Amino acid sequence: MQRLYLGLTIPAIFLLVHQAGSYDFSIALVILGVLLGLAFNHSGFGFTGAYRRMMETGEVRLVRAQLLLFALTTVLFAPFLAAGSFNGQELAGAVVSPGVSIAVGAFLFGIGMQLAGGCGSGTLCGLGSGSSRLFIALITFCFGGWLATLHFGWWAAQPSWDVPALGEMLGWPQAVALQLALLGGLWWMARRWGSDNAQPPQQQTYALLRGPWPLFVGMMLVALLNLGVLLETGHPWSITWAFTLWGAKMAMRLDWDPQSSDFWGDEDRLAMLHDSVFADETSVMDMAIILGSVMATTLAGRFSLNWRMDWKTLSAALLGGLLMGYGARIAYGCNIGALLSGISSTSLHGWLWLATALPGNWVGIRLRRAWRIG
Repeated sequence: MQRLYLGLTIPAIFLLVHQAGSYDFSIALVILGVLLGLAFNHSGFGFTGAYRRMMETGEVRLVRAQLLLFALTTVLFAPFLAAGSFNGQELAGAVVSPGVSIAVGAFLFGIGMQLAGGCGSGTLCGLGSGSSRLFIALITFCFGGWLATLHFGWWAAQPSWDVPALGEMLGWPQAVALQLALLGGLWWMARRWGSDNAQPPQQQTYALLRGPWPLFVGMMLVALLNLGVLLETGHPWSITWAFTLWGAKMAMRLDWDPQSSDFWGDEDRLAMLHDSVFADETSVMDMAIILGSVMATTLAGRFSLNWRMDWKTLSAALLGGLLMGYGARIAYGCNIGALLSGISSTSLHGWLWLATALPGNWVGIRLRRAWRIG
C-alpha cells in the first residue's frame, strides 16, 4: 500500500510541475515545496507540538530548534535583503507594521493551532501523513481566512506602530548581531529552564530517503530552502494566503459576490478569484509541500488514512481551523509567513507575533484538557 501511495505521488508532482509551468512558474518553486515537506517530516520538526511539550512537560528541544532556525535564516537573509535585489529581481522581506491586529491575530492563531493539532506548516504536513483532523481543520482554516477579509478594513484601521525593520533602522550588521544575541539569550534560557525535565532523544539510525534526519540537518535545510524561496519569488516563504484564496473561491461557489467586499473588489485580487489556483505561487508551493510530505511519510512507511474521529476532536478541528484562518489573515501570516519569515527579515511584527501567540497556545492547551482531546 505504501508503494501505491508513493507511485501516485510522483506523477502528481510532475502534474503540478506541468500546471505551474503553464503559468510561467519555475520548476524550482515545486522542488522547493517538495523539499520543505520532506525536511519537516523527516526531521520531526514542528511548532505546535514544540510549544505543547514546553508548556506541559518542560521539554524544550524543539523550541530550541526553532530559535536555531530563526538565527540561521536571519544570517542567510541579511546579505540579500541588504542588497535589495538578486539576479535582476527585487527582494523584499516579510515586513509589516506591528499593531493591534498582529497581536490579536497571533493570539487567536495560538489557540487554534493547539485545538486543531497543527499550525500553518503543520496542517500541510499533517495532510501529507493522512490526518483527517487536519483535513477538517484546513476547510475551516480557508473559511476563517476568507471571513477575516470581510472585516479587514476594520482591523487595518486599528492602532499600529509604523516602524521599519531592524535592518533598516539600525543597519544590517547591527540588526543581525542584535537578533542573534536575543535568540541566543532565549536559547540559553530555554535550555536552562527545560534542562531538568527534558528527556534526551533516543539514539536513531538516520537514512537519507526513508528518514529520519537529524534535527539540526532539518533546520539547516529549511533555512536554506526559505532563502531559495526569497531568491526565486522575491519574498520569503509564506503559506496562508493560499488558504484565504481557496476559502474565497469556495465562498463564490456558495453565491457570495466578491465585488461586495472592499478587500476582494480590488482588480488584482478579483482576477485571482477568477483564475486557476495554479496561477497563484503560494498555492503551488502549498500543494508541493503536501506532496513532499506524502512522499516523506510513504518512504518512511508511516502514511495512513484514518477517518475515525470523535465529536470532541471534530469540533476542536473545526474551531481550531477557523481561529487559525481568521488569526493568520489579520496578523499578516502564520507561524511561517509572520513568525519565521518576519523575524528572519528583522521585522518587529515577527517578534510581536511570537510574544502574543505563546499565551494563545497556553489557552489552547487548557481548552484541549477541558475537552479531553488527545
